[in-house]
Amino acid sequence: MSLTALSALSPVDGRYASRCAELRAIFSEAGLIRARVRVEAAWLMALAQHPAIVELKGVPAQDIEALQELVARFSEADAAEVKQLELETNHDVKAVEYFLRRRLAAHGGWAGRLEFVHFASTSEDINNLAYALMCQEARDRVLLPRIQALVESLRAMAHAHADDPMMSRTHGQPATPTTLGKEIAVFAHRLRQQAGGFAAVLIRGKFNGAVGNYNAHAAAYPDLDWPGIGKRFVESLGLVHSAYTTQIEPHDWTAEYCDALARVDSVLINLCRDFWGYVSLGYFRQKVVAGETGSSTMPHKVNPIDFENAEGNLGVANALLRFMSEKLPVSRWQRDLSDSTVQRNIGVALAHADVAVQSIGRGLSRLDVDSSRMARDLDENWELLAEPIQTVMRRYGVANSYEQLKALTRGRNVDSKAIAEFIAGLPIPAEARRRLAELSPGRYIGLAARLAREV
Repeated sequence: MSLTALSALSPVDGRYASRCAELRAIFSEAGLIRARVRVEAAWLMALAQHPAIVELKGVPAQDIEALQELVARFSEADAAEVKQLELETNHDVKAVEYFLRRRLAAHGGWAGRLEFVHFASTSEDINNLAYALMCQEARDRVLLPRIQALVESLRAMAHAHADDPMMSRTHGQPATPTTLGKEIAVFAHRLRQQAGGFAAVLIRGKFNGAVGNYNAHAAAYPDLDWPGIGKRFVESLGLVHSAYTTQIEPHDWTAEYCDALARVDSVLINLCRDFWGYVSLGYFRQKVVAGETGSSTMPHKVNPIDFENAEGNLGVANALLRFMSEKLPVSRWQRDLSDSTVQRNIGVALAHADVAVQSIGRGLSRLDVDSSRMARDLDENWELLAEPIQTVMRRYGVANSYEQLKALTRGRNVDSKAIAEFIAGLPIPAEARRRLAELSPGRYIGLAARLAREV
């Protein structure tokens, strides 16, 4: 069976293939090979530019450009050539080295200097920087822009519905009124905060040889400042240098990265469940899409499938992300290989999160607010005014104010007439009675509208 979107084992390469194209280009096997080639070529260039490494002096400009072009134009056919070499070497990074040596051999300036490809490097020098670059690109070019777009959508909704009163629910029961805009603003604010934390994670890399001591480097060129060279090289790639490592970069930053994204995902899971609930209550109506079917047997159904899809994908993403954050920083002695297969699934975790963010965006675009449904809920629950009434009574020293309202309202539906009669008999200043009498559940929203507009 040939591998297609229909035969793929993973849904991110099958059912959701079209929605994962950007991340697939980064984290696929071809993407990983491309990143390795970039690191190998950059290291060779760094060596060639060092004044003390005289053996690499005098490489003609056109041959330097050939190396740069090889990286810039690296293709899927090139990746396939590397994979063919891997069948011979049984080593993925060695295959990249041989690929580069084969290609550069055709350029006279490199022909006598091919031993400097992968010079003094261990495969983990290449791999850790490749994964760092991939994670950086995925975060900055794909995930953060998508999350920021979601924040902006939520912010726009919060502003648009800042004044729409809504009955809130604590413990699932009717509680102090709010506005729909303010409740959406909570998610916009939380998501922006957690996205900021994800953006702030420092992505690190190391380039210090077999066990982190520059042993081979110092053997070949004992007078060079190899820690300084390694630091400058890592930083030239836009990464933060890890000075103390074993053979592998410790993966602590990867754990931070996974944890930070998992916190973003947790906010989004909360959003999915709340918006699902508002659809269920009728506060949101979903736009009907022509030709779409909600149920194979119930023709009337318009299901909140985007939020359900997102919640499921976020759960899968977080299961992987949290496993990775616990596993990757733990290795035996100077290294074992148990991190390698786990790292290969970073793109899978990010893809599930990305599919979810896209689903939420689509779900939000299909919502219409039913203000009359929210108003009806409020009008059926005048007992919500027990809180402001007893609070005003407390201000004016009325004894047992809480207990009086508890006796009137707890576990009961109270209508406007009963509330009005209770207020009329209160021993408080006339102006205070007037203000309370003007309240209704729909007007008792505190500063919710202001908070929503200011998010």
